[in-house]
Amino acid sequence: MSQKLQAVRGMNDILPEEAEQWQWFEATVARCLKGYGYSPIRLPIVEHTALFKRAIGEVTDIVEKEMYAFTDALNGEELTLRPEGTAGCVRAAIEHNLLAQGASHRLWYCGPMFRHERPQKGRYRQFHQIGVEALGLAGPDIDAELILIGARLWQALGIAEGITLELNSLGDAPARAAHRSALVEYFSAHRGELDEDSLRRLERNPLRILDTKNPQMQALVEAAPKLSDYLDDASRAHFDGLTHLLDVAGVKWKLNPRLVRGLDYYNRTVFEWTTTRLGAQGTVCAGGRYDGLITQLGGKPAPAAGFAMGVERLLALCAEVQQPVREAPEIYVIHQGEAALAHALRCAELARDEGRTALMTMGEAGFKAQFRKANASGALLALIVGDDEVQADAVSVKFLRDESREQCRVSLAELPALLAAEFAVRP
Repeated sequence: MSQKLQAVRGMNDILPEEAEQWQWFEATVARCLKGYGYSPIRLPIVEHTALFKRAIGEVTDIVEKEMYAFTDALNGEELTLRPEGTAGCVRAAIEHNLLAQGASHRLWYCGPMFRHERPQKGRYRQFHQIGVEALGLAGPDIDAELILIGARLWQALGIAEGITLELNSLGDAPARAAHRSALVEYFSAHRGELDEDSLRRLERNPLRILDTKNPQMQALVEAAPKLSDYLDDASRAHFDGLTHLLDVAGVKWKLNPRLVRGLDYYNRTVFEWTTTRLGAQGTVCAGGRYDGLITQLGGKPAPAAGFAMGVERLLALCAEVQQPVREAPEIYVIHQGEAALAHALRCAELARDEGRTALMTMGEAGFKAQFRKANASGALLALIVGDDEVQADAVSVKFLRDESREQCRVSLAELPALLAAEFAVRP
């Protein structure tokens, strides 16, 4: 017997019962985003490696350690499985001229991302994100809208309790340059206390040292120069405008001066939604402004902001507070005998013509066994076909969830009207 093959470690199957929960989650997100006027966009999984090096920054863990990059055997192109979605979305906007003449777009996408890292709970090599991008909009009002989307979505998913919003401002380029110089001077004076990663970042990207997870460096990082001391007036006004809008909207937030995000393209507003209910992997949604990225990738200057949320982590939170979502069929078709099978198929198709979901057992099974399956399925109605129904070109209808209603028989010609009337008062 040949050896059994398994999925690649950290790249997981989503089996039918779990996949229904995913569909419910994605539909909830889609409804929420539609309410704010965001349109879906679908992006390639594979992009040129140069896109991520230019957008994310070469001195980042993602580019240095985690990207699935490879050389195309056909033409020698350097390609990468996308590790995040913003770069590809901006590339698409530039390539297809979506921001011509000062246009703006509210976009969202979902799908798998790939990072080569040690798999653990809430962190996988193939993971899924929903990304939301607002392109061509500069004010704190769009930052507030992006945060309000998150707050509304947590309510819709039933997980708002225990999720905290953290905010910070990274300022604009001159402020970050001044802060960068201060960081280099500070950390150079404490070179002996830096770990290997921080030493590598010291000259090329010292801001990333603040994002270290090394517990032995936390006291050093805490005493480092704060970006807030270098913010320009415009960035302060932008941040104050955002926090005012959030306060008026009743969204609770807390300032985290060490929040820098792991990607180089952010400026001004950055935010994270975090929870303590998932252990070390506590960030479920994060984003901010990236006003320079469009120019960085070859487009004309235009402001932009957005966020991404981890689907697996949010579903883990949902599983803590609610029963799994399972879509029950509305109708179960029960049949007995060879002639009844063809008749039952006709009944099921008539039900589907009316927009109803209809399930029926294939193969040999007795009436009792089929009734047990019908009851277990959660279906509202059973359509029953035996020899008598075949002869009369009819179907018997049993109301599975209402014992006060008697079973009845209708002709196949009358069945659509019965179903329309029955489901007119149901969702």
